[in-house]
Order: sequence, then structure tokens, then C-alpha cells
Amino acid sequence: MNYREYQQITRRKSRQISVGNVKVGGDAPISVQTMTNTLTTDIDGTVAQILRAEAAGVDIVRVSCPDEESTAALKHIIAQVNVPIVADIHFHYKRGIEAAQAGAACLRINPGNIGSPERVRDVIKAARDHNCSMRIGVNAGSLERHLLEKYGEPNPEALVESALEHAKILQDHDFHEFKISVKASDVFMAVAAYQQLADVCDHPLHIGITEAGSKRAGTVKSSIGLGSLLWAGVGDTMRVSLSAEPEEEVLVGWDILKSLGIRHRGVRIISCPSCARQGFNVIKTVETLEERLAHIKTPITLSIIGCVVNGPGEALMTDLGLTGGGNGKHMIYAAGKTDHTIDGGDMVNHIVELVEAKAAQVEAELSAAKLAAQ
Repeated sequence: MNYREYQQITRRKSRQISVGNVKVGGDAPISVQTMTNTLTTDIDGTVAQILRAEAAGVDIVRVSCPDEESTAALKHIIAQVNVPIVADIHFHYKRGIEAAQAGAACLRINPGNIGSPERVRDVIKAARDHNCSMRIGVNAGSLERHLLEKYGEPNPEALVESALEHAKILQDHDFHEFKISVKASDVFMAVAAYQQLADVCDHPLHIGITEAGSKRAGTVKSSIGLGSLLWAGVGDTMRVSLSAEPEEEVLVGWDILKSLGIRHRGVRIISCPSCARQGFNVIKTVETLEERLAHIKTPITLSIIGCVVNGPGEALMTDLGLTGGGNGKHMIYAAGKTDHTIDGGDMVNHIVELVEAKAAQVEAELSAAKLAAQ
């Protein structure tokens, strides 16, 4: 087996639904989601947060709608943003109806806690009338009493059974535009539940490790859980749940997808941890470049290596590269080949200019190819 064969991920086949203008499932790209943490009634603050998430590359954003004032604000928020909005609904069926009327692209609900069958029917009708999809959100922390009594504690089997019970409610009303999540804060439980659910249904799956923790610990935990699922081909849309700003969740989500070669966006920096051999301050340089290159959306690879031990080899596999040298002179690589040297003092500005020029070149070539195909 050659190296490229090891990189192949066979994705689970699922049906496709729409969340606004974003396709979820089927052969659609795996989408990245986040959730606002502002008060939804704070329209300006919520819009500003969504726009920051958009700049980070978010595909879908969820907004909590706990009361009538929130659903009233929702339509004003939706009018000012560019990505589909999912309304997070719990307990109050009228909030689901109001959110659909306000223009939500999707309702996140548990049919079992909405109320009577008549109320569930009314929410489904509103979703259907307003071209709104749904997400069935099952969580280990809020499983139904009869399942806890049956299994004794939250476990993967209970999560899957809960999800299928809720799915049946929608299917009995001939509503099929929905995705499912079975989240847990325990990585083993969440991964096992998603794997079991993936085996018994063809609904698109929204994957995540819920309440993962702080920015650092939650990133590690989510990377293990989501990485395992995505590597196994499970997952159609994802959220990294962090005690951090929503745009941080988006950036980590993209990094997970880019690390697995599933989606590509922006500059991917390959850098060494640095050591006494480094010809420049690698850590500071990488931190600065990440900030200076955050506006680039075109997929570009950039290697930043402190010395010649691994620098030339890494540069062979990246679009642009920098390897530290002696006497303050460092080597710049382009397309894997040595190109020119640069003084340490001009290094960062020069690399930014090179990356921006490369991005412009790639975009021009893509535009030319599209025109030629028309």
C-alpha cells in the first residue's frame, strides 16, 4: 500500500438535507458550525459575533431562542448575516413556530420535550411551510427517564435509542429534512454512540463532543473524538464545543478538517517546535504569521522551519517555505525549490507578501479555469 492510499477516508453514505443554502450529508462538504453566546435580544452584539465567526470560516451558526423576545430579535439578526441560522429550541413549542416564521434555516429540537403530539405536529408544519430543516439533538446529560431506568445510566445504546425514537416522531409526520446528534462529554461514549447510530440509519449526522471544556483542553478532547469519527467516515456537519469565543470553535473545526485533508481553507503552517539550532525565533514568527495571514482564504501551505535539518525536506511538500540559516540569512523556497535568501529583519513582511501573491495567483488560475469550462 502506498502513502496516498493511507490518506483515503471512505465517508459514510447519508441522505442530504438543506440548512438554508448549505447542503448537509450526501456528497456535500462537511460543514463547520458554532453557536453564539450573546443574549439573542442583543441584536447588535449577536450580529457582530456571527460576523466574526463568518470571517473565521463558519458555515452555519446556532442561536438560542429561549423566549418570545429572542425569536422576535431573530428576524433582525438573520437579515444582517450571511450564513444560515439554526434556532435552538427547548420545551416551548411556540418558539419553534416563531423561529421558523422569522426565517431560521433549521430548528434544533428534541421532539420529546416539545409537548403533546399536537404541538409537535404544529412545529413540523411550521418547519415544512417555511422550508426549515431540523436537528434532533440528543445529549447524555438530558436523556429521558424511561431510558435511564432501562439502562441504569447514560450509555451509547441509550443515546441511540433516544435519537431513533425522536426520529420516528418526525418520520411519522412524513418529515425527513432532519439531521441527528448524539452528544456526550465523554469521548468514548460519544464516539461509540455515533458509530452505532451511523450503522442503523442513513440520516445526516451532526457530530460533536459536548461541553468539551476550555480552549486548550476542549480542543484536545474534541480533536480526539471528532478526528476518530471523521477518520472513520462518520459526520456530515460538526461543532467544536469550547468555553471560548465562537470564532475559536470555528478555527479549531477547520484545523481538524485540514489535518485530515477533508477540507482546505486558508494558510496551513507547518512549523518546527524550535530548538538551539534555530536561526530565528520560530515561535514568535509563527504566532505573527498566523495573525498576519488570517485574512487569506485560499488554501496554501507554508513551512516555517528553524534550521536546515528538516527545513529543505518540509519545503518539498509545501507551496512556500522558510528555513533558518546562519549569519541572519534564511532560505526561501517556492514549490519545493530553493528560490532566494532573505535577511531576518525583513523576513515576516516578505513572507506575507509572498503568500498574498501566491493566493492571488491561485485565485486567478481558478477563475480562468471556470471561464474556460463555461
